[in-house]
Amino acid sequence: MNIETRLKIISFLQFFIWGTWLISLSAYMIKTLGFSSIEVGLVYGNVGIACLFMPSILGIIADKWIPANYLYLLCHLIGAISLAIAGFVTNPTIMILIMLIHCCAFMPSISLSYSIIFYFLAKNQRDPVSYFPKMRVYGTVGLISAMCIISLLKLELSHIQLFIGAAVSLLLVVFIAMLPCISIVQKNEKKSWISMLGLDALILFKQYNMCIFFLFTLFLGAILQINNAFISPFLHDFNGGSDYQTSIVVAYPGILLSLSQVSEIFFIVCIPFFLRQYGIKGVLLISLFAWILRFGFLAYADPSSYGLILFILSMLAYGCAFDFFNVSGSIFIEKSVTEDIRNSAQGLFMIVKGFGAYLGAVLGGIIVNIFTENSTRDWSTIWLIFSSYAAVLFILFLFSFKPNKKEAF
Repeated sequence: MNIETRLKIISFLQFFIWGTWLISLSAYMIKTLGFSSIEVGLVYGNVGIACLFMPSILGIIADKWIPANYLYLLCHLIGAISLAIAGFVTNPTIMILIMLIHCCAFMPSISLSYSIIFYFLAKNQRDPVSYFPKMRVYGTVGLISAMCIISLLKLELSHIQLFIGAAVSLLLVVFIAMLPCISIVQKNEKKSWISMLGLDALILFKQYNMCIFFLFTLFLGAILQINNAFISPFLHDFNGGSDYQTSIVVAYPGILLSLSQVSEIFFIVCIPFFLRQYGIKGVLLISLFAWILRFGFLAYADPSSYGLILFILSMLAYGCAFDFFNVSGSIFIEKSVTEDIRNSAQGLFMIVKGFGAYLGAVLGGIIVNIFTENSTRDWSTIWLIFSSYAAVLFILFLFSFKPNKKEAF
């Protein structure tokens, strides 16, 4: 099996694991376990907490001491155990703690998987702009596969979804164990204490445009986690309406949501073209505009014929919004740093997204709770608030990010 095929499998399994619970776990906690929206927000806030320090710590270790693939293996071993335990949990406090452990293992594995892919692409003299999207798209396919399996098996409100995620984590552990060892870049010059602590990536904040990029990474991270935490409960709230029982929105919400990932496949392969044509600023502005559309369509969507069209349009907008931020951002980081801080820089990217993810999950939970009365949520107002937030970010980014020239890709 050649290295490109191995990288595709890694990407597929990495995001298949996430797809087993990322979207559907919130509905399981609200509908089956009876958790409040604030408790669900705290569970999803663990993604942000984990991103605050774990990607950076493991990125530093991977840059300085332990090969990235060994750390990656350990992350998924811990992730498998924690997901299996979470499948038995019914108490919100314990669920928050167990999922915190899982997120502390899983979230840095994303940046490590990117670093592993970039390492082998560089070793085989492959252009990251052209080849990374081709590897990353298999992650989207994995996410779609997991969401469809969970939906078709009617497991969205069941703890079995967590056991499936744990089993696939163990499968990835076995696969990673057979991957060639990654060498650690060592320099002979005398190192400062900053270098010895692995904080070299902080030098990126000396650049104005990089500071602005990371600032809006934080704000965009909040948007993404708001979407992840509350899109599934939104769809399941239509389940009580007798007029909608035959709609795909009610019958197979996971399959409907997987259209977002189908959209991702299209936009991922378009990334090299858009980066070369418009640079990172143009691509991120497109992402922000897509978020405005995503939430705007959801505000008026429902399982009726007209509402279903709005649902589908919102799913298509998500693919653009997600890819043009996350995938393009990772490529931008890779092109902006030296090899010896690759893992640390990707980890820093995850940290900043983590701040945003935590704020998005917690504040999003509070907003949803404010507009909830007698277990009925005013989703139209909620989504319009989030759409307005994205619109403000679009305007601010348009005028604050001022590159001297269009970034070359």
